[in-house]
Amino acid sequence: MLKLYTYFRSSAAYRVRIALHLKGLPFEAVPVHLLRDGGQQHSEAYAALNPAELVPTLVDGALSLPQSLAIIEYLDEQYPQVPLLPADPAGRARVRALALAIACDIHPLNNLRVLQYLEHTLGQDQVARDTWYAHWVSVGFEALETELARSPCTGRYCHGDALTLADCLLVPQWFNAERLKVPLAGYPTLAGIVAACRALDAFQRAAPQAQADRG
Repeated sequence: MLKLYTYFRSSAAYRVRIALHLKGLPFEAVPVHLLRDGGQQHSEAYAALNPAELVPTLVDGALSLPQSLAIIEYLDEQYPQVPLLPADPAGRARVRALALAIACDIHPLNNLRVLQYLEHTLGQDQVARDTWYAHWVSVGFEALETELARSPCTGRYCHGDALTLADCLLVPQWFNAERLKVPLAGYPTLAGIVAACRALDAFQRAAPQAQADRG
């Protein structure tokens, strides 16, 4: 059985959980608490599995794979039922571009270790942390909203009416923005896609509030 090292509130792990549930793949969730015990991702045992000391990590037999986008693309190739990338090159490129806008331009600037560095090393208070977070999420969401609203390729979801990799990334980033109270009224296209996704069982089962390690 597939094994996923995960944390309920990690957006990167959340992405992979969505993909696994969309594909109907059973997996064992192994919790790695990012705050407890100084951060269980820094333990010797986990660092041996993933030297970056980040979640998620997917184990499939002898394969141990970090990085959520690599994991999802591996799952898409190894378990091609319910494909998460379009069949045509242009469609695949567009979906990857949307996903990378979140994974590379938004998420790295507001993930836990960056916020902890701002607070503990640079001495920024909670207000400064929250301002930093909201700024970079808003910059990224504004670009995504513009792209999705103007493109004829956008449908019920990020790319037409079939779920893709881009939807797997958008929903967790939106959840994080809601949790940190970033104003989201200016992104109606994103909001509509998120609502459509959240109505689906796979997204509900992958959500942080549905995880055994929540809290």
